[in-house]
Amino acid sequence: MNKITNRKCSPRGAENVFGEPLHQCCTSPLTGFERDGFCHTGPDDRGVHVVCAQMTEDFLSYTRARGNDLSAPAPMYGFPGLKPGDRWCLCAARWAEAERAGVAPLVDLEATQEKALEFVSLELLQKYALKRP
Repeated sequence: MNKITNRKCSPRGAENVFGEPLHQCCTSPLTGFERDGFCHTGPDDRGVHVVCAQMTEDFLSYTRARGNDLSAPAPMYGFPGLKPGDRWCLCAARWAEAERAGVAPLVDLEATQEKALEFVSLELLQKYALKRP
């Protein structure tokens, strides 16, 4: 456990956008391409789910209109559906698209994998950084 944030760091050695150990994004609901709570990626993750974002109604409405309804439960996959305030590992390209549309959700930079920097700059991500308690 990380003493400062009291969150686990990635067991796979992934790094966040600061080049530090990747922190866990969320376990309730359980997120990540591998459903382990981390926004790390691998060769099977075609969507590159590496941005740890806090859902908003605006973003959920936007992505629903784009064909990916994250608010709808999918019990067959153990997916409860997301609501505003939930954290989720988003596809880096979808986050960037939402930013251009003016509806990007805030981001937990410590839990966003460095691979996100292939899609957007650190400076842009920092504009959407969640405030630390």
